[in-house]
Amino acid sequence: MKRDGTNRRLSRRDFLCLTIGGSGATLLVACGASPATSTSTTAAPAATGAPVAGAATAGAAATSAATPTALVLPKGAAGKLTVIHRTEYFEAVQTKLRDAVTGYAKNQGITLDISTANPEAFGDFMAKMQAAVQAGNPPDLAYHTLSIAQMQSLDLVEDVSDLVTEFVKNYGDVVPVTAAKNAKFDGKWWAVPFQSNSGAWFGRKDAFDAAGIDPQTLDTFDKRRDAALKISDPSKKLWGWGLTINKSGDGHGLIMDVIQAFGGSITDQSGKKVTFNSPETVAAVQWLKETYASDKYKPMLPPGIESWTDSSNNEAYLAGTVGLTQNAFSIYAKAKKDNNPVLGKTAVMHKPKTKDGKLLEAGGNGWLTIFKGSKNIDAAKQVIRHLIDPQTFTPMVQAGGGLFLPAYKNLWTDDLLKIDPNFAILKEIIFNPTAYTGTSYPADPSATIDSILAVAIPSQMMANVTTGKMSPEEAVKDAHAKIVQIFEEAGLKQS
Repeated sequence: MKRDGTNRRLSRRDFLCLTIGGSGATLLVACGASPATSTSTTAAPAATGAPVAGAATAGAAATSAATPTALVLPKGAAGKLTVIHRTEYFEAVQTKLRDAVTGYAKNQGITLDISTANPEAFGDFMAKMQAAVQAGNPPDLAYHTLSIAQMQSLDLVEDVSDLVTEFVKNYGDVVPVTAAKNAKFDGKWWAVPFQSNSGAWFGRKDAFDAAGIDPQTLDTFDKRRDAALKISDPSKKLWGWGLTINKSGDGHGLIMDVIQAFGGSITDQSGKKVTFNSPETVAAVQWLKETYASDKYKPMLPPGIESWTDSSNNEAYLAGTVGLTQNAFSIYAKAKKDNNPVLGKTAVMHKPKTKDGKLLEAGGNGWLTIFKGSKNIDAAKQVIRHLIDPQTFTPMVQAGGGLFLPAYKNLWTDDLLKIDPNFAILKEIIFNPTAYTGTSYPADPSATIDSILAVAIPSQMMANVTTGKMSPEEAVKDAHAKIVQIFEEAGLKQS
């Protein structure tokens, strides 16, 4: 998050925006919440019980299962290293990580308390961690995918710049390049990039091959839409286009991807001036209207796509009923985990290029953080070094199905790329030199912009168009006014 150089903490107004923002403060986990397993040991062997496995289906949201009573946050204490690590989609990764920590602690004579749990299992994790920091007994170390901007703004984490500098020297630059925008503020790193991950587009190579189309040549939205129409055969329950514009994370992602591909954006590069109402945005909305509301493209749209949720495209692709979709790599990992025959028919693809030929895509990161006031900082740093060491890290990549990848350039070795032929595409996405910041682009990540998705402005705009309530011009103007209102309420005057 971009900071005012005179004040590195968020204002209360920005913090409130952040807590409602869809991408800025939500717990970005690959698996659903699970009960924690905790092991306390004094230089003891690794836990014999298997760690809790992740959710059984790809992309399962934490809210999809009944939430158990919130767990008590482990208390840190001098002389006992307290570690929390998230659950992993592939249990083998989780087991290797846990065994690495417990084995290292045993060899070093470190007393260890380790818990396997996603942060949301503790209830309001940020509030509880803030209370623990203030009480002087926070856990020492955590592996998670939480918002580092929020954690740093609440003064919950220690400066780990020395570790990141060391790892860059030993293992190459951090990837993706957006990692610094998400975890480096005021010139300091507040989390260690531990792993990288990425979403992608997925296409049914067999269907495209049958139509004489190489899916890797479909490098624009126009080409993908036309190819999706060509491969569609509703009589065989195959619809080419597996992407929705309904109110959902996936829907908002597609809408903003198309807008950005046409040259539109929510703000200018400063992140302070709203620029949404532009000819480029109107053209993008017109394109989406044609896609979802015209007779021409109706044959490529699966039944009910107008009401799809975030899991619908996963289910449809894995069932073999859609030819193209965009998703986190969990959709591929799920196919691999289940030996789904669609896996061998899948082409992993870049995002379509923008009108001016740019690839606006980037990966994400999983983080290692040391909490403010930790009484075992040296031991925590030792464990972090051990986890980043290629001898420890690479076996986790081998078991990770593409969901757990290196966060440092030189760890992307030829041997690692041989694990899966599609890792080469993921490498290209994660190594993209363009600092693509998602919805905020071309600005830095912003709590205020995040809140635009939280109140579903993009999908409501498209609903106004596809129902005939508004023209594309009217809908964009209406959405612009709503965005301006949010910015002005955040203290960013627009006139």
